[in-house]
Amino acid sequence: MSSPTDSTDGAQPTVLIVGAGIAGLTLGLLLERAGIPYKILERAPIVKHLGSAMSFGDSVAPLFRQLGIYEDFARASLRNNQVIMRDEKADLDFIVDFSPKTEFGGAPTRIITRPAMYDILYRRIPREKIFLNKRVSIFKNTEAGVHLTCSDDSEYEGHIVVGADGANSSVRQSIFTQLKEAGRLSASDAIPLPYNCICLVGQTREVDDEEFPELKNELCQTNNMVAIGSPYTWITFTTPEKRICYMAIQHLDQETSKEQDTLSEWGPEAAAAMCNQVRHLPVPNGPVGSTLGTLIDLTPKELISKVTLEEKVFDTWYSGRAVLIGDACHKLSPLGAVGGSTAMHDAICLANWINVLPSLDIAALETIFEEYQRERQPVAVENFKKSQVYATGSAKTILGAVMRFIQRRMPHWLWMRILKSEPTDRPQVSFLPLVEDKGTIPPAPQPSLTKTLEILAATGRSISKIGCN
Repeated sequence: MSSPTDSTDGAQPTVLIVGAGIAGLTLGLLLERAGIPYKILERAPIVKHLGSAMSFGDSVAPLFRQLGIYEDFARASLRNNQVIMRDEKADLDFIVDFSPKTEFGGAPTRIITRPAMYDILYRRIPREKIFLNKRVSIFKNTEAGVHLTCSDDSEYEGHIVVGADGANSSVRQSIFTQLKEAGRLSASDAIPLPYNCICLVGQTREVDDEEFPELKNELCQTNNMVAIGSPYTWITFTTPEKRICYMAIQHLDQETSKEQDTLSEWGPEAAAAMCNQVRHLPVPNGPVGSTLGTLIDLTPKELISKVTLEEKVFDTWYSGRAVLIGDACHKLSPLGAVGGSTAMHDAICLANWINVLPSLDIAALETIFEEYQRERQPVAVENFKKSQVYATGSAKTILGAVMRFIQRRMPHWLWMRILKSEPTDRPQVSFLPLVEDKGTIPPAPQPSLTKTLEILAATGRSISKIGCN
């Protein structure tokens, strides 16, 4: 059995992070830099290189610079200034140019493959702190600490458990079961996750840039195809590794959503049928007449996966010694392209508060968890709404067609005003040296940074004393 690490000041917790996804690894790396004991428990037996492309921009640039990973991130990604909107024949419709956001936020938007982003984080976590093939089966939340039992009968103890285990979080399910038995589960949280779309994702092997000349472009070529008479939206992205990432999304109506009420895990075994359903969809990449099938045939089968996606922001983010981050407490449409950054922002806020935890009792934990949820939940709700707008704009509905009609004819001055009005969250952690914010539009207020900096100053704790490197 693994036991909590004793603390010299009586307030340093041992944190058990359930889930080694983007959210869990980000939090683990932050705790590593803060010198706070932690373990990451991942249910998968091996690290899977699944997923398509992810978009990150000015909202995470300060964090990446604080962690010293921005240069690695930039080398592994391509700058993305626009989305090329196309019709069902992959013919040009219009272009959405968001390059002005680079000046507003102080850093460009960049596209990176999920495996590349995962690797940047994963290789900075000491191997002895990541435990694979650890499916948590029993979770006990007590006054003294948390006790986790895994399906292989291994046991772990700590002071805090963080559910970073995705949309179907076992930690969240344990919390909700306990709250339901106590009659304290909200009506909204009792409703099952709504399945709104199915997503097929993949990335080709390295391909010839003579055959796929768009790969020669130093900017990411993002193509978004929308078919009026089809339930599908499909997107392709170019990458610096001379691979093409793709995503095919089937939008579900009320009837087809019911047919998908059984969870589909990420994995190649679930993808074969959907590959056949979308093979005919045309893409602008490669030789004339190329389709998604062209890209699928260039993709190793183990790099294709399918998942049923949900959209929801939960009411409950913590209970006792357990707290949720990332998809475990808010699941956003992939068309909004903010799921990854939202999860990282959760990790920043939570790490700031864990670093100044005054004691290890439940009352102290719930105080910092309340601060965390108060800061992050409204942002998650806004990002949820934003993602729904983007999803609607790419849908086959009448409203989607109207939105695209307006976007085609939008005057430049109005588009600039919209870009300037978007959220300016660019959070930083208080226990690492702050970096200069280079945006012309000031970042949004960050209570966890301001408050924890004040606590650190009042207690005389300097960055050099708390594990920064």
